[in-house]
Amino acid sequence: MRKSCQHPRHEGQELSSLTGRLRREARKVTGPRAAILEILRHHPHPLTIKEVFEELPKSGCDLATVYRAMQMMEKLGMVKRFDFGDGAARFELMNEGDNGHHHHLICTRCAQVVRIEECFPAEIERQIASKNGYQAVTHRLEFFGICPDCQK
Repeated sequence: MRKSCQHPRHEGQELSSLTGRLRREARKVTGPRAAILEILRHHPHPLTIKEVFEELPKSGCDLATVYRAMQMMEKLGMVKRFDFGDGAARFELMNEGDNGHHHHLICTRCAQVVRIEECFPAEIERQIASKNGYQAVTHRLEFFGICPDCQK
């Protein structure tokens, strides 16, 4: 399991609020879906589907159910997918109305994840778009390095 030096940013969200949101969008809140929301609510960093599955009660559901639930929640905008370049998609719970735009700093040794709020000025995106003839340019950016604990 990954370490993180930040507190879960979703713990303030009540599970009932999250399941209510799911009910409004998907019209059905199953036990596995509620359990997945609860797991994501307590994690400050994105989790792989296998990490979510490993935290579920053993008789909760199968891995395919977790895949389907995560795909559905991603389509509904309840979770955001991140790619840290290792071939495993990771998912993070999104606050309602949040576009989820932020970056991460990932330790290449222990996989510790730190959420980075700083971002490039919008002017840089406008310059890149203008220079290349593009419109509606956005970006995804992750940083990699060696955390203080692994430097010891």
